[in-house]
Amino acid sequence: MRNRRFLSRLCVVLVAALALVTGAQAAQRIKLATLAPTGSSFHKSLLALREAWRKASNGTLDLVIYPDGKLGGESDTVSLMSVDAIQAAMLTAEGLSDIEPGVAGLQSLPMGFHNFAEVDYVGEKLQPMLEQRMEKKGFVVLFWSDAGWVRFFSTKPVASPDDLRKLKLFTWAGSAEEVSIYRTAGFNAVPLETADILPGLQTGLIEAAPLPPVFALATQVDTRAPYMLELNWAPLVGACVIRKDTWERIPAATRAELLKSAALAGKEIKKNGRKEADEAVAAMVKRGLKVTHMTPELEAEWRAAAEKAYPMIRDKVVPADVFDETLRLIHEYRSAHPAK
Repeated sequence: MRNRRFLSRLCVVLVAALALVTGAQAAQRIKLATLAPTGSSFHKSLLALREAWRKASNGTLDLVIYPDGKLGGESDTVSLMSVDAIQAAMLTAEGLSDIEPGVAGLQSLPMGFHNFAEVDYVGEKLQPMLEQRMEKKGFVVLFWSDAGWVRFFSTKPVASPDDLRKLKLFTWAGSAEEVSIYRTAGFNAVPLETADILPGLQTGLIEAAPLPPVFALATQVDTRAPYMLELNWAPLVGACVIRKDTWERIPAATRAELLKSAALAGKEIKKNGRKEADEAVAAMVKRGLKVTHMTPELEAEWRAAAEKAYPMIRDKVVPADVFDETLRLIHEYRSAHPAK
């Protein structure tokens, strides 16, 4: 009798253990990398997305998030995705351009957009086409977003393009074309990874960096570069992408629910990124940031400098078809919404 009870209990334990192992094997682990700082609203939105995915998949999906650029810069992240070391990433247009160069059309036209309404209009028109191109290259877009306008932070006051030309300017590593264009325009461009911005400012390797205020606040860039030019240089556009093969291993019905959660996360990140920009500037001003405000004359000078680079940007940074379509859409929007 005792032997029978022992064997019966042993069978129960073995069945339970087998169930645990089977459940662990069924769980799909998805690693997601991002430059978003820990504790930022962007990071919190991704953490909320992780929980939403876990609930929608009945616990079969485990979204593991690596913030702060812990796995390297954006080019490194794309390389890691290409070999399935990680399966997803929230990237800016700089990193996304390593997958599909056309994404640069949403961001890499300095002074091209006058306001967020234009950014949204062009995005709504171009993103479906860009998603198709990225899918052909093995990646699915989960959501698009942005982090507001990029502004210039510097160790010395900057008002005009000539002021910035005197400083060592951070540019994102991985785009030799952009570095070449900056240098051709007379800027002293220094290509680095995003994680090297603060150390670079500390050591004097760079003296200025184009960044959204939210990122500057979170990483305390203003403590080393206490001047900001209030110029809307370009929107920092981005997207969250996942490997297509990873995505297609998820049941179709579950994918539909996951996309709903992802869309909400993207909207939240965009809303917070834009709203928090002014709040970030105000917080940095309290701890010593000095803001150089724009005048119509200065803005015209910056616009002339930016547009002078367009022939070099077209086809070298932004594919010609996307570049032309972006400008066409901007003009289309302005024609339908004349300035008052």
